[in-house]
Amino acid sequence: MNIRNFRRRFLVPRWFITLYYFLKFRCRVSSRAEVELSPLLEIGRGSEISSFTKLKASYGPLRIGRDCSVGSGCFIASHRGGLVIGDDCLISPNVTILSSNYNYRQLDVAIWRQGCSSKGVRIGSNVWIGSGACILDGSVIGSGVIVTPNSVVSGRVPDHAIVQGNPAKIIFTRR
Repeated sequence: MNIRNFRRRFLVPRWFITLYYFLKFRCRVSSRAEVELSPLLEIGRGSEISSFTKLKASYGPLRIGRDCSVGSGCFIASHRGGLVIGDDCLISPNVTILSSNYNYRQLDVAIWRQGCSSKGVRIGSNVWIGSGACILDGSVIGSGVIVTPNSVVSGRVPDHAIVQGNPAKIIFTRR
């Protein structure tokens, strides 16, 4: 970690970050949330980031649409592939959204030494992600989707589907 990232993460008071994002994007960020000051982070007007949530946008673009609600205890991290969340999304407490993955092909090299890859994550508009769900790198979630609590999404989910399980499978299509 370079000195610039260190200052941005640890030396800027959280009340300043709350005020900064309110003035810049007209969104509400809890002073108890851990949100980085980053030019790669964009939060839509009217969105709300609850307490104890972590938003990391050090290595890739992170865009949260308008009127989204991110529950407490969530962890959302973007990497080179980026992470886009559409408008009017509900993200329940303790959801994890990751847009990177470790490489692990070489058996004779430690996994952490092999680097990481990033395909990115795309989440459509009007999506509800249930508590404890995990959205992994490479996921593409269509508009109007419901992800049930504690599900793990790692692939493509079509519009208006309800998915459940580990791995998440379609259990119903909304009409």
